[in-house]
Amino acid sequence: MPSAPHRDTFTDWLRAHAAPLDHLDPEAPLDDLEPLRAVIGDARVVALGESSHFIEEFAALRERILRFLAERCGFTVLAFEFGFSEGFALDTWAQGEGTDDDLTAHLAGTIPVGADGPLRWIRRHNRTAPAPVRFAGVDIPAAGGSLLPALTPVADYLRRIDPETLPLLQEAMRIAASFAGGSAAVAAPAWARLATAEQDALSATLTRLLIRFRSLEPLYVSRGDQRDYDIAVRRLEGACHADHSFRAMAGLFAGNGLTADTSARDAYMAGSLLWHLERHEPGTRVVLAAHNAHIQRTPVSFDGWLTGLPMGHHLHHALGDDYVAVGMVSTTGHTADMPRDENTPFGFTIDATALEPAEPGSVEAAFADAGLGLSVADLRRARPQAGREDSGPASGPDRIRIQSAYLHTPVLEAFDAVLHTPTSTVADTGSLLCQSGSRG
Repeated sequence: MPSAPHRDTFTDWLRAHAAPLDHLDPEAPLDDLEPLRAVIGDARVVALGESSHFIEEFAALRERILRFLAERCGFTVLAFEFGFSEGFALDTWAQGEGTDDDLTAHLAGTIPVGADGPLRWIRRHNRTAPAPVRFAGVDIPAAGGSLLPALTPVADYLRRIDPETLPLLQEAMRIAASFAGGSAAVAAPAWARLATAEQDALSATLTRLLIRFRSLEPLYVSRGDQRDYDIAVRRLEGACHADHSFRAMAGLFAGNGLTADTSARDAYMAGSLLWHLERHEPGTRVVLAAHNAHIQRTPVSFDGWLTGLPMGHHLHHALGDDYVAVGMVSTTGHTADMPRDENTPFGFTIDATALEPAEPGSVEAAFADAGLGLSVADLRRARPQAGREDSGPASGPDRIRIQSAYLHTPVLEAFDAVLHTPTSTVADTGSLLCQSGSRG
């Protein structure tokens, strides 16, 4: 009886199949990125992840790939891990309104997760491009730090459309203002310190408002238009999802949370992406930038407990092969850990933490053991397929870094491709980077 064919390890497979890339410079020629064309195929949404925010190399590579997808593949929307409500002002700026310097004011008070560079490129690109690139936010308001960026424009809408309901919204805004912060790391603990009656009043008021909006759609549209109504409802939904997230986080930290209850934010992000996609021209293609843990297709679990269903899980179910998730990792250098500190504007500091040698079984260890530099690997080719002569490696990696820790997940299922940079550098984020020194 013939013996079974030899199956390479994932490291062997990676060494043979990963495509080298030549540049990190966003302005460099794009020819080395052509292997990405086979990865994305005809997908309508291509998500670009990162294992940590605040990394210079990830930001540069993301901007290069945005250029490639816009200039060579016809992508015309950049969706970002940024507030849905706040994103409209940034899109207006990207289309040419105001001065170049106005962007600083638009981004003031927001977590610097890397939107600045892509937005400035889009504005320059749109000055001469026959097909302009649009910007779209998909996240809950202020990354869960405050409901006010969503509720304030809804109040403006009600002043025109339904002033009778405005006092109800203003009561929700009063409560929301009492615990608002720069991110959920500030707002969630402040919400937890509210009286239970205030917490419940906020949830009940937001729910009542949302049901009223949905019930009176024909009336509201007759007094205004469909677009303004749709945006107002989506903003109100963002406030509701953020409010739910405060309860979910409180349960998580108290040890009595419901399974996967923190999924509300990611479900909202997925819904916002689909909201934008449905309202653009047929055939519109979207680049989506967010953390690896948001774009992955597999559920998120820690220590065997299902924590949440990420945005990528929802998008994969909604779009199938029209959704492609491309993770981004590094093997040496530093990552940006975010220890909590309520006394800072965003509720955390950024700690430039030296990366330890990658754990066995991780995708980072495979890149390191394969001796690869800047490169991209199409992981779909590594997935075992019955009847295929080249059936891929015997098994794939079972973990991927999330900052300096690891998220255990079947990487070949979670991502369609992985981009690898051999080193990573924590960006200078000014007042956010307030640790006295690096750990390592």
